[in-house]
Order: sequence, then C-alpha cells, then structure tokens
Amino acid sequence: MKKLALHWKIIIGMVLGILFGFAMNSIGDSGRTFVSNWIAPFGTIFINLLKLIAVPLILASLIKGISDLKDISKIKVMGIRTISMYIGTTLIAIIIGLSIVNLVKPGTGMSPETIESIKTTFECNADVMIGKAKVTQDAGPLQPLIDIFPSNIFNSFSDADGKPSMLQIIFFALFVGICLLLVPVKKAKPLVDFFDSLNEVVMKMVDLIMLFAPYAVFALMANVIIAFDDTAILVKLLSYAGCVVLGLALMIGFYLILIKVYTKKSPIWFLKQISPAQLLAFSTSSSAATLPVTMERVEEHLGVDKEVSGFVLPVGATVNMDGTSLYQGIAAVFIMQVIWPEGLTFTNQIVIIATALLASIGSAAVPSAGMVMLVIVLESIGFPAELLPIGLALIFAVDRPLDMCRTVINVTGDATVSMMVAKSLDKLHDSKPKEWDDNCEAVK
Repeated sequence: MKKLALHWKIIIGMVLGILFGFAMNSIGDSGRTFVSNWIAPFGTIFINLLKLIAVPLILASLIKGISDLKDISKIKVMGIRTISMYIGTTLIAIIIGLSIVNLVKPGTGMSPETIESIKTTFECNADVMIGKAKVTQDAGPLQPLIDIFPSNIFNSFSDADGKPSMLQIIFFALFVGICLLLVPVKKAKPLVDFFDSLNEVVMKMVDLIMLFAPYAVFALMANVIIAFDDTAILVKLLSYAGCVVLGLALMIGFYLILIKVYTKKSPIWFLKQISPAQLLAFSTSSSAATLPVTMERVEEHLGVDKEVSGFVLPVGATVNMDGTSLYQGIAAVFIMQVIWPEGLTFTNQIVIIATALLASIGSAAVPSAGMVMLVIVLESIGFPAELLPIGLALIFAVDRPLDMCRTVINVTGDATVSMMVAKSLDKLHDSKPKEWDDNCEAVK
C-alpha cells in the first residue's frame, strides 16, 4: 500500500490539533493548562531542533555553494538577480495590499466601544512592540549596515536573547566562500570537502526531524487555538483579516504565474512539492525555523541546484518578507481608516510603499517581527504618537493567525525566486526526490 505523503500527514496533524485545541478550550482553564503543560512543549522541541540546524545549514550551504561557482563573477550575477527579484516581488506585494485595503475599506464604521474594548485588552502588548521599535530607530540610519559585519562570528551564532544574527552569518559564509575561490584549489579542498560533508549531514538531520513534523504541528496548532478564545473581538476584526488573507492569496497566484510563465513548470506540481515547507511555516510563524525544510524541498523536490539554493534561500529568509510587507501596507491603512482618516493621503501611501519595502529587509525572520516594523512604517508618515498604542491594539487580536499566514507567503516567495534564479542561470533540473520510510531508509 502506498505510504501517505508527508504533506498529508502534516495537514492531518494540523486539523486534529485545531479540533483538540477547541475541545480543550471548551473545558475551560483546566483544558488550556493541560495543553500548555503537556502538549505545547513538543511543538517547542520541534522548533528548537529546526533552529539548532539552521546556522550550520546556512554556513555549509553558502560556503559550499560559493566555492562551487569557481568564478567570482558568477557571485555578482547571482547576487544582482536575487536581490532584484526579491525587491520586485516585495513591491508587488505592497501594491496588492494597498489596493485591497483602499477598495474594501475595512476600517470604516468601527464603533468607539469596540475600539475601546480592544485598546483595554491589548494596549500592554502594543507598548512592548513600540519599545522594541524605538530601540531599532534610535540605533541610527546606518546601524543596519554596521550590523551586517560581525566582530566575533561566534557571538553571531546567538545574541543576548538566544537568537542568531542571520545577516552576519550570511556575510561570514560569503566571505569564507569567496576566499576559498582565491586560494589554490589544493589548499582549499580540505575545507570545501568539510563543508560539503557537513551539508549532507545537516540535510539528513532535516529528514530525521521531519518524521516528527505531523505530531509537532498537532502540538503547535493546539497551543495556538487555546491562546485565542476571545471570539467577540475576532469577529469584529474579520473584515481586516479577510483583506490580509485575500492579499496573501493573490500573492500565491502571482507566484504560480511566475512559475508557469518563467520556469515552465506546473503550478500544481510546485505547490505539491513545496507544501511541507508551507505547512511548517504556517505552524511555526518563522521562515528562519522553516529554512532547513525549505532548502530540502527546493533542492530535492523542485530541482534547484545546491549552489543556487544555498545562496538564494538563506538571503531570502533574512531579507525577503513579501507577506510581511503586504500585511504592513494593509495594517497601516486600516489603522488610519479607524482612528486617523485625515492621514490617508496619496503621499503618505507612497511613503508606506517605500518604508514597508525597507522594513521588510530589516524584519527578523521570527514570529511577530512584522508588528515591530509596523511601528516604524506608521511613524514614517507622521502617525500621532498618542494614537500609536491604540492603533497597534486594534490589530493585535488577530496578529498571530495572520502572522502564520504571511509566513507561508514569505517561504513560498523564497522558493519561487530560487527557481527563477536557477532557471536564469540554467541551474534548474528535473527533480528526483528520495522517499523515506519511518526508519529513514530510502524507498526504492
């Protein structure tokens, strides 16, 4: 009997997790406590395992990919095409978001009572996000550039909060890869072989970790459901959430057009091959945590050469946030429609496009980072400071589920651009993925 495909196992785990979460919510505090104490930790373990291999995967993939190019001029060509495509898709995402929110106008007609209720519930959370954004703004205009260059690469693997600095790691990997091209082949070979072997080992670790994915997704979704039980506020924000989801769906359609027209591949085939990474992105809300799986799917299932995926995907997980950019455009205009309609000028919306594009590049690939960058987008158009906590509180109730949705778009955009770059460099091949059983033995 044919084994059930991984993406179907993950979907089943997701559905069961949602149903289990609602069931535990109906029990009350004891049910939610049970999920928090005995179910959610398994999802956390799974995410930690993915984060564990993210840094060695980026190092091994980038260094091996750059050293395999043999010619430094190829790095320039690949880099220019990658960044150009990422900027192009991000601009399309922002324009789609602004078009929808201006046509639907989800923020008009919200009652003062609803606004006050949301403000009371979520203002403390909003203050935290404003504080984080303030730190980012106070750092200076060139601080993001300074932050790319590490003073100690080992410190880059984990900051004070335990999070790696992906841009610094990418810079270090590119630097090492370029230097390997500049030294004699004989002397570079031992280090190249080491990173080649490390890459193979890490990809095997991805295979092992993904065997646990359906159970982890069950735990993650159950924990998400018990965290959102205030249905009254969620219903009132349904129109806003619908705009975001519609925009994200249109972005998926845009990607599929690019896949069909540019790479000459079947859109249905593309969705089938990338779906495990999409489902994992939805569950974790982190494109960085999903990166190992994205790389495995793109290389083994979409046929992108490793030297392309090893460069394009780590960069994309750091700087390409199409879903986040689309959300920021919709969220900013929605907030203005509710509490600052006089700010809805054409000039301000042009500023939103530019700022959301830059903010997406600086947005961390972790849950709710888009909310922090939204503060910067709003302040760039002169949004009244006294209204900012209320504005963020308006959308906080549905931010987590929308964050899950927009992370899917971020990951899908990375995979799409990697295929396009590979196609432009004649590095896109027919994929021959391995199928693995539960004992990690290759199925013939």
